[in-house]
Amino acid sequence: MLTSMTGFGRVHKQFTDYSITVEMKSVNHRFCEVNIRIPRQIMLMEEKIRKSILTYIQRGRVEVFISIEGNILSTKELQVEWELVDQYYDALTEARKRYNLVGEPITVEELFRHSEFTQIVEKEKTHPQLEMDLLDIVEKAVLQLREMRQVEGQGLLKDIKQNLTFIEESAKQVEELAPSVVSSYRDRLHKKIVEFTEGLIDENRILNEVAIFSDKTDISEELTRIKSHLSQFYKALDGDEQVVGRKLDFLVQELNREINTIGSKANDVFIAEHVVNMKTKLEKVKEQVQNIE
Repeated sequence: MLTSMTGFGRVHKQFTDYSITVEMKSVNHRFCEVNIRIPRQIMLMEEKIRKSILTYIQRGRVEVFISIEGNILSTKELQVEWELVDQYYDALTEARKRYNLVGEPITVEELFRHSEFTQIVEKEKTHPQLEMDLLDIVEKAVLQLREMRQVEGQGLLKDIKQNLTFIEESAKQVEELAPSVVSSYRDRLHKKIVEFTEGLIDENRILNEVAIFSDKTDISEELTRIKSHLSQFYKALDGDEQVVGRKLDFLVQELNREINTIGSKANDVFIAEHVVNMKTKLEKVKEQVQNIE
């Protein structure tokens, strides 16, 4: 099945203590590239997530965004620098004795007035169930993405075949016109020789000139190769091979080469018109093929 490289998938699921949202989008790319944005607390899971995505995606740039809401990833803990608190308390006590100071007893609020004594530390939590849930949602999101890519691929398939049919029909018309190019040249050459020689015609010279012209303008090989390339194109489009984008891109380049050669060799205004039309359609095929996996 022909698959596009453009797609989108999003899955959100609420659990008892947390919720997970996985969103991914893909665009065309020469190779396969997966960029994952993930909370730092679960960075160790990144490679497993990547492998899960690569099971279904072989080509294209995929951007993945993962968010997890809830206290599942970490807990906050208050840490007290008790040694520093003890030193502060001892210093206050010593100061009162040394300077005969009278005042209220030292309170807890006074001891913890300074922020240097405490800090809130975030500790990561291990949660095996989270990994299972996350990988399950990633798979569902990538399947959603894959489905969209397949739907778009079928649209591309229809357009590509229409353009290829046009090119195929134009090539047939060029093939029908090709013999008339040589005969038309022979008639023009014969007429000019008659005008300049007043009827004295060297048939052998004419045949020789026509043979040289025929060899220069022969496009039979190019037409044969166009037929072969188109046949391979259709076979790739209708085949079971999943990743055909690079192959189709190569065939587009080869078709373009043969069409250009026909345009430079044909030496006929009607064939030149068909060449322009074929190149226009082939350019559309090229744009469509660049988005195929």
